[in-house]
Amino acid sequence: MGSFADFHARSINDRDAFWAEQAKLVDWKVPPQQICDYSNPPFAKWFVGGQTNLCHNAVDRHLAERADQPALIFVSTETDQEKTYTFRELHAEVQRMAAILQDLGVVKGDRVLIYMPMIAEAAFAMLACVRLGAIHSVVFGGFASHSLATRIEDASPKVIISADAGSRGGKGVPYKPLLDEAIKLSAHKPTKVVMVDRHLAPFTPVPGRDVDYASERAKHMDAVVPCVWVDSTHPSYTLYTSGTTGKPKGVQRDTGGYTVALAASIPNIFEGKPGGTFFCTSDIGWVVGHSYIIYGPLIGGMATILYEGLPIRPDGGIWWSLVEKYKVQVMFSAPTAIRVLKKQDPALLTKYDLSSLQALFLAGEPLDEPTAKWISEGLNGKAIIDNYWQTETGWPILSICNGVEKAPSKFGSPGKAIYGYNVKLVDDQTGEELTGANQKGVLTIEGPLPPGNLQTIWGDDDRFVKTYWKTVPNKLVYSTFDWAVRDEDGYYFILGRTDDVINVAGHRLGTREIEESISSHPNVAEVAVVGVADQLKGQVAMAFAIAKDTSGLTDAAARLKLEGEVMKVVDSQLGAVARPSRVFFVSALPKTRSGKLLRRAIQAVAEGRDPGDLTTMDDPAALQQIVDLVKG
Repeated sequence: MGSFADFHARSINDRDAFWAEQAKLVDWKVPPQQICDYSNPPFAKWFVGGQTNLCHNAVDRHLAERADQPALIFVSTETDQEKTYTFRELHAEVQRMAAILQDLGVVKGDRVLIYMPMIAEAAFAMLACVRLGAIHSVVFGGFASHSLATRIEDASPKVIISADAGSRGGKGVPYKPLLDEAIKLSAHKPTKVVMVDRHLAPFTPVPGRDVDYASERAKHMDAVVPCVWVDSTHPSYTLYTSGTTGKPKGVQRDTGGYTVALAASIPNIFEGKPGGTFFCTSDIGWVVGHSYIIYGPLIGGMATILYEGLPIRPDGGIWWSLVEKYKVQVMFSAPTAIRVLKKQDPALLTKYDLSSLQALFLAGEPLDEPTAKWISEGLNGKAIIDNYWQTETGWPILSICNGVEKAPSKFGSPGKAIYGYNVKLVDDQTGEELTGANQKGVLTIEGPLPPGNLQTIWGDDDRFVKTYWKTVPNKLVYSTFDWAVRDEDGYYFILGRTDDVINVAGHRLGTREIEESISSHPNVAEVAVVGVADQLKGQVAMAFAIAKDTSGLTDAAARLKLEGEVMKVVDSQLGAVARPSRVFFVSALPKTRSGKLLRRAIQAVAEGRDPGDLTTMDDPAALQQIVDLVKG
């Protein structure tokens, strides 16, 4: 295929020809008439005039060649269920779900909100929506009523598909009361709610509104529901991401651009092959679940594993046992999950036959070097490939494209800019491009954003422009809101959010830099640094650290001694200005269920403010511990 540098350069300098070639990887009812319309920056329209269907490309087109090959492998260690659906069986189930939705009046352009656990029916629901040209909006199962209500209000769905309950660590998590309360709170009311009853939590259906999935499915066992061909620019889904204001941002994705981007990413980035198995441990409530549990692998003709459960139940070898059983070639997880596995018996890594596994991809937050080294050694040197992207982009911005040209990974770096992305580091004050090695700047992308990236924010073009395109002075570029440096080989290193900058007496400090410094102390396992308002200095850094060895930290004097040592480390590496005002020792840090650190919540409680919406928080006790320490 030639060098990656040439491949990337072509994607930028000969953009339309490059993407016209990638567009051949998918089926079109009507071929695109124009590859990219960027006549109204920053709004990009891809494959204009083309008509396609996301479900057709994920399911129907494989029936001729691989109808009896596994497509969806559902595994739940919560309910001890395991079921494999071939492409033929998946096709039938999706049509049954589509027929139910059609009966309920769902047509092209209608919104359907999906509030479900990680079960096969959630995949049927997503695929059935795009089959009909309806726009799905998946909300992470178990989200609190208030957050769910804001999403119902913004998306205004005709129908909601849900389940009685999810399950976590063997305990049922009832969804129905949360959903009923959310609908009550929302000004918009759905006409119908389809309920999948898993018999995990009893519930009372709302007469006239709630319909039972099982009985509706029974009526449509032989359903034939053709794909509705839609324009390439027709929205396929919206997915909400947290904004700095209370109102959630609905990231709006197109159909044609997204299908092409995912189709190209499977061979080029992930080296996935038709007939292989892809195991992504994310959740359908997140963008990684949309792109690499549901759509990407299926578009690529691969089987995909949909896993409900924890990485350590029944034991820390569960994921590796699935790699062996289903001959997984590509695995995609998050650094947090690997850090959880790091605490398990190391023998579990060698217990299973992992010969099928080509690479482990990690994303969701920065991958620290010790974790990367640990898992790389544990997997006998298999490729550990970090990748960096956002809900907004839909697929990776930075990684290594081994499917184009083999290249080494560098621990601590997600890699290089991927084809299609014209990535620039810029000075946050002047907007000037930084072209030298190891210069720190804001990671931006020049328009047009490549296929598969967000078209706009649902119902709010102004917010799309203001939020993403107007923050860099004198330039219309997309800001990722992340600091980064690029080394002499073109590898990027992410240094943390631009909104995680602390201004201490006029000195701008990135929290990530202070965290890296503190982490270098031999007795620090993990740390979060936030900026806390200070009358004298404007802001001061405050650190919350987890000690590796807590045995000697039972009394205040020992904690104070370690706090002093940590401060000395920061002093020596970054200077006294970066020294935290306090270093508190905690047993856990507040994170979301997908492993992201809840910095805003930590900062709020450190300043004595209300932390706001905590629906995505995994363990409330972690935040309470910080509240108690700060009050002291």
